[in-house]
Amino acid sequence: MSALSLLPARRSVPGVFVALTLTLTIGWLVVLLDGGQLFNQSTTVSLLHVAAGLGLVAVGQTLVILGGSLDLSVAYVISLSTLVAAETMNGSDGAVLPAIGLVLVVSAGVGLLNGLLVTRFRVNAFIATLGVGLLLKGYLDNGYDGPAGTTAPSLVQALGYQRIGPVPVSFLLLIAVTAAAWFALSRTRFGHHLVAVGGDPEVARLSGVRNDRVLVTAHVLCSMCAGLAGIYLASRLGSGAPRVGTEGLYDLESIAAVVIGGTALAGGRGGVIGTVGGVLLLASIDAIFNQLEVDAFFKQVIRGVIIIAAVAVYARRAMRKAA
Repeated sequence: MSALSLLPARRSVPGVFVALTLTLTIGWLVVLLDGGQLFNQSTTVSLLHVAAGLGLVAVGQTLVILGGSLDLSVAYVISLSTLVAAETMNGSDGAVLPAIGLVLVVSAGVGLLNGLLVTRFRVNAFIATLGVGLLLKGYLDNGYDGPAGTTAPSLVQALGYQRIGPVPVSFLLLIAVTAAAWFALSRTRFGHHLVAVGGDPEVARLSGVRNDRVLVTAHVLCSMCAGLAGIYLASRLGSGAPRVGTEGLYDLESIAAVVIGGTALAGGRGGVIGTVGGVLLLASIDAIFNQLEVDAFFKQVIRGVIIIAAVAVYARRAMRKAA
């Protein structure tokens, strides 16, 4: 039996995009009745900027969840990456490429540590990545009291604020990363093996799949995606920020986007296209609530209800399929 035969039937995930369309339609009507305008350029640009940052993390999170793992350290990797990028650049345009390279190396190292803890030492992914995240938190809290470093002006302009029409360059970066992840999952051996490992690790192992290598690679790619998100946020903020990842709840938000997008938390089913839909849905809810000036607490309550509802729907689908 080959690893390819282990793959479940691939299905598109239209549900999240139907929900996104309904959300935008209803939101537009409510905002219009309130005297505002949802689909103007400033709101659209802001929505896509929010989606770009969260989306980069969520695409990486999709990879590890597809493999039946998880990464709770991404928020701290983002914060660390902003600092590495900004301090390496120190306002110099000539240091942009070295800074980006260093961020990717550092984030890949964190992902490698996560992957080895999960595979070689058999530590539960929740505990392993949370522990690594807390190690990074200790370093950040001890070493930084506030913003540090200065992002190069060229990166701030190009990635942080430049756009083509209403579409920010950062969102185009998200599209490129999503396309690369989709290609890896659907057209490469690594992608097939990752889905197989998430679907049934024992069957995958008996079929010749190197489960540990696949999961380690997924964790490295996930952390590198978080590193890219950190570079983007550094370009928006103009400096490194030791708490931007945790304050933005990028760990929990990325998992929520993945689940809303149709990827099963148990692994083996889903994809990055649905994840982007989930990211856009969360960003759209933020944009609508900001237009309506909704209380921040109530906003989080609504987001929580949506996430719980999404998980409940997918759980019922899984139960019906099993029956």
